[in-house]
Amino acid sequence: MTKRLILLSLVLSTCLLVLGLGAHASGAGVLEAGSQRNTPKGEGVIVAMGNSLTAGYGISESEAYPALLQKQLAVDGYACRVVNAGISGETSSGALSRVQWILTLKPDIVILETGANDGFRGIDPVLVEKNIDETVRILHESGATVVLAGMQIVRNLGKEYTDAFNAIYPRVAQKHGVILIPFFLEGVAGEPELNQADTIHPTARGYEIITKTVYPYVVKAIEKRKAKGPQNP
Repeated sequence: MTKRLILLSLVLSTCLLVLGLGAHASGAGVLEAGSQRNTPKGEGVIVAMGNSLTAGYGISESEAYPALLQKQLAVDGYACRVVNAGISGETSSGALSRVQWILTLKPDIVILETGANDGFRGIDPVLVEKNIDETVRILHESGATVVLAGMQIVRNLGKEYTDAFNAIYPRVAQKHGVILIPFFLEGVAGEPELNQADTIHPTARGYEIITKTVYPYVVKAIEKRKAKGPQNP
């Protein structure tokens, strides 16, 4: 097994170790990223929904990818408010259970990053896909533009499981016509210098790379909404 695959396995496993650290399914502790208080109303709300990889476990709020994303959007002239709705340890079942709460934030765009903890536990890919599919369906039908963050599982669980899991994200994205990020941790997983001392959670530099990975897909979502015209006249 290569270094990349071993460390990616650790990334997935440690998401479970932080389960419950400041996390509440009600959404307590959800933070708006960056300087959102200065963002004009009506310019769009982006909700980053996910587990510790979204929450930014082990680093400051300003270093997590939602905050970096908002800063880069502002630089490029997109006045959006980005909300960090990451909860450490969350599984796809947890994401589905709080999707209605996410909708109370009135998101225009939702970046959905979930499933890594399910993969580590070896949860049946059929159930994982059902949860992600239903979460995406609810978000999509609410009028939110969904950006689905793909995850990948290493082959220590066997080729059959790995292939079934990795196929979930492109299949769900295609079914609902939503935007897919092929691999959320591209360029970061398995790179010691881009992860914290635990060799698992991304460092501030790691999150800079994640932001660069996510950014073009978010811009695509913004432009997609603009093309549709006003959503709430």
